[in-house]
Amino acid sequence: MERWRGRVALVTGASVGIGAAVAGELVRLGMKVVGCARDVGKIQKLAAECQSAGHPGVLVPFKCDLTKEEEILAMFAAIKEQHKGVDVCINNAGLNHLESLLNGKTSSWKNIIDVNVLALSICTREAYQSMKERNVDDGHIINLNSICGHKVIPVAEAHFYTASKYAVTALTEGLRQELRAEKTHIRATSISPGLVATEFISRASSNNPDQVAGIYATRKSLEAKDIASAVTYILSAPPHVQIGELLVEPI
Repeated sequence: MERWRGRVALVTGASVGIGAAVAGELVRLGMKVVGCARDVGKIQKLAAECQSAGHPGVLVPFKCDLTKEEEILAMFAAIKEQHKGVDVCINNAGLNHLESLLNGKTSSWKNIIDVNVLALSICTREAYQSMKERNVDDGHIINLNSICGHKVIPVAEAHFYTASKYAVTALTEGLRQELRAEKTHIRATSISPGLVATEFISRASSNNPDQVAGIYATRKSLEAKDIASAVTYILSAPPHVQIGELLVEPI
């Protein structure tokens, strides 16, 4: 990770869970991390904790609603002005609404697509353009995917979410093909975790806490720090090595 010290990483959805764990770990390893979310209070708290711990990097909280393209573009403009640009883009933000295909609300489906697919794609495009205009040839784009991006589990309320993660699988492979065609050494990786013990499921199941408890009681889960370790493993790979897909599941 030494070659990343002092360089700029964007982590979306950095206020809680995997995003917060990844942001904190990259700061510990000396990166300048722009962490974005709609509510930056928790990111500000994490930034203060990193500073108190004496980490060599710095966490910069940034308020951004990823469902609004104009806010994403404003964020990248601010990063360019204040930090020159993005060297690593970690598309972590994602959500689910427990809506089946037969009875789901269209508004919920649109929200899933806006965050899990469109925001990821916009951030990817803007990160690449940032790297290209500064002749950064060793950047990295990491998409937080899911095992649901590779198989359809028999849970009706997860089917639309699953479709969005299948899109992430396709988008990451398409990105690799386009980067190769551009003859750049910028790398692209998809990380597909199994169940992770974060606020993700409780947010989706806010009206049914017993359902959340049941999910964690019957299945083994990963911790957010496990995915942060996966991110540093990917970034630590030699420049000529591309880890295209990393599947992470609990034993």
